[in-house]
Amino acid sequence: MNRRDSLKALGLAAAGGALLLDGCRPEAKTGNGTATDVEKLPGVQDWEHARNGKLAGEKFFSDHELATIGVLADIIIPADDISGSATDAGVPAFIEFMVKDIPAYQTPMRGGLKWLNVQSQRRFGQTFAECEKSQQLELVDEIAYPAKAKPGMGQGVAFFSLMRNLTASGFFTSEIGVKDIGYVGNRPGVWDGVPQDVLQAHGFKDAWG
Repeated sequence: MNRRDSLKALGLAAAGGALLLDGCRPEAKTGNGTATDVEKLPGVQDWEHARNGKLAGEKFFSDHELATIGVLADIIIPADDISGSATDAGVPAFIEFMVKDIPAYQTPMRGGLKWLNVQSQRRFGQTFAECEKSQQLELVDEIAYPAKAKPGMGQGVAFFSLMRNLTASGFFTSEIGVKDIGYVGNRPGVWDGVPQDVLQAHGFKDAWG
């Protein structure tokens, strides 16, 4: 199983709950962050729509933090010949909204990003987003597999697990991600009649007998 297949399995598991989260996710538009700047989604009450608009107008992550989230998201779900990457699917914006919608994510995410940059500075002399791809993967490999993680890496492991879950939820509930897993939604069936071989097997030449 390759990386995308593994993530697809993770995404399908995460998507069950994430579809509910996605129902609360606003489609970001330019503006001052009022409810009128956000598309009102089907089934959303007025107070929920107003709250989504308020959250969309707020900013939690710094530009550098969002850039780091984008780098990590694309390591987790890179582009391939089937679909675009996590950032192509708008995952950083999804995560930005989720940490505002669920404040319990804020400290683990910001603390995890800080931990990642401290580790990068100690090892490579620069922040994670500024590192070479090989350096980024070296560090990620140490926190991506909890069972193999060395002592003292617990905060990084917990952060990456959260980051991976949010990335999978954001990607596989986006238009790109839904197409990636081949979901086509409800479509009308086409009835062409009983197949000819079935008719013949029951002694009929055609549908008319």
